[in-house]
Amino acid sequence: MAGVYDKKSEQYAQRRPNYPKEWFSMLASLSPEHKVAWDAGTGSGQAALSIAEHYDQVIATDVSAAQLEHAAPHPKVLYLHTPISTSEDELVAMLGGDNSIDLIISATAVHWFDLPFFYSVVNRVLKKPHGIIAVWTYSYDIPNLKNAMKMVHEAWLPYRDPRTYLLLEKYKTLPFPFESFGYGSEGSPMELEMEIKMTLDEFVQSLKTASPIVKAKEQGVELLSDEILKEMKREWGDSTGSRKLVHLAYMLVGKPKS
Repeated sequence: MAGVYDKKSEQYAQRRPNYPKEWFSMLASLSPEHKVAWDAGTGSGQAALSIAEHYDQVIATDVSAAQLEHAAPHPKVLYLHTPISTSEDELVAMLGGDNSIDLIISATAVHWFDLPFFYSVVNRVLKKPHGIIAVWTYSYDIPNLKNAMKMVHEAWLPYRDPRTYLLLEKYKTLPFPFESFGYGSEGSPMELEMEIKMTLDEFVQSLKTASPIVKAKEQGVELLSDEILKEMKREWGDSTGSRKLVHLAYMLVGKPKS
């Protein structure tokens, strides 16, 4: 993910939504031990801060140094820059060695990873047999902004990174070579809802951190056209007030195969 969000790292930290606390309570309940969690692709640390409420230590890694600069400090969270050049053995050592991690999470990030490399590290550091890995993403398919978001999706298609098609497919085609136990499985993610209250301006600013919009902007193209913003305002209603938006989210949870 290095380079994708570097130039928007501050806006990303300010505008990306936080995930429901109930998700982290649920994941922690699946993990027999609560010593160390790893947040892979932490970005600016939203998920790391939440999971820190349940674990003695959280190791939060990202390939983007710019993102980590805007991560909120926490006494239980250790932020580590892991550039793409980091080897498997180096990363395993940074995470505490083989069989050292109780829970691994990746929040709206795993589609950017070199998956064979990532899963090789996961299988080494995740505690056997009860360590847990959970990955998830959320979509911008928001029911109360249906027409506007359809226009947005059509506008940003030419600027999408091929890796984000895993996101568009709601992680249904994401390889996930772990044993399922009822919380989503390879080919069949668990569907969740993520409620967020924000103003229209806050939502637009959040949209501007999406990778296709960032990429188009770098090429001098403004994807959020006046036509799209006009339709968004029409569907929104009172443009000055906050509204509850419901994002659909998709999660896969597994443990090491025996």
